[in-house]
Amino acid sequence: MVMEIGVYTFADIATHPVTKKAITPHQRMINRMEEINLAEQAGLDVFAVGEHHRPDYAVSAPAVVLGAAAVKTKHIKLSSAVTVLSSDDPVRVFQQFATVDLLSGGRTEIIAGRGSFVESFLLFAYDLKDYDKLFSEKLEMLLQLNESEIVTWKGKRTQTVNNVGVYPRPYQKKLPIWIGVGGTPESVVRAAEYGLPMALAIIGGLPARFAPYAQLYREAYQKAGHDMKDLKLGINSHVYLADTSQQARDEFYPPYASVMEQIGKERGWPGMNRQQFDASTAQQGALLVGSPQEVIDKILYQHELFGHTRFLAQMSIGAMAHDKILHAVELCWELE
Repeated sequence: MVMEIGVYTFADIATHPVTKKAITPHQRMINRMEEINLAEQAGLDVFAVGEHHRPDYAVSAPAVVLGAAAVKTKHIKLSSAVTVLSSDDPVRVFQQFATVDLLSGGRTEIIAGRGSFVESFLLFAYDLKDYDKLFSEKLEMLLQLNESEIVTWKGKRTQTVNNVGVYPRPYQKKLPIWIGVGGTPESVVRAAEYGLPMALAIIGGLPARFAPYAQLYREAYQKAGHDMKDLKLGINSHVYLADTSQQARDEFYPPYASVMEQIGKERGWPGMNRQQFDASTAQQGALLVGSPQEVIDKILYQHELFGHTRFLAQMSIGAMAHDKILHAVELCWELE
């Protein structure tokens, strides 16, 4: 089995529910740079940074963070996870990531998504009723920008461009563009029809129930006439490693449950108690929390379900202590 292994982060800002130690935005950014460097030293393939416009996350501009990482690393791929394309300007997204690609010598990707929160729509004056239409049009424009240096584009929810060059061009011939999917069939089919790699996020429930999305992606990809040898499918999950399974569960539960409780309050569903958490760490659960061998076993189990080519782990959730995250990243070398 050949699979890329990587880490992604939203750069959470929080106060630990047990130790009461707070993580400031400045410290979280410094921590990110250390984690990216260590991820490369550990031989991981990808480091990705999410985009949010909320007080509990430090990164609203992934390309800025990745640009800093580009000059500190030599080999690891640098990606967003995701870029909220629906509320951004495709021209600026392309230019920013092309710049990171030049800094990194061709190691940059974009994972484009519609976004799991709505703050960016309110901030940039977009109407939520256009949620899907915005993403669809902006994705088409971004793909055209990636294909052609000189662009002519007639927009409805984007600007109209008439025979204008868009610069800089990336170091690579084209930027790799993935589609981030949370579990809607329409998004799966869109990624497949464009022939784009798909990153499927599994943050709750049983992974097995997401298997039909992987199958739908393959069927739609083939039906659209794309070469199946080029198909790339990523799975993104919540992960934490420690020396023992009990240690991993005990360390990860408090900050993880705190984050789930906060999101639950916003979305009208209950938080997570310890019994539910432990059940989710079982072989068929969504959380990959345990010793390196346990996490390896769960990745292999999920590979049987999805046949994916990439796995990205979100570990620094909530107020997880930086030294523990660094050790978890070190343990990731055993996953390679």
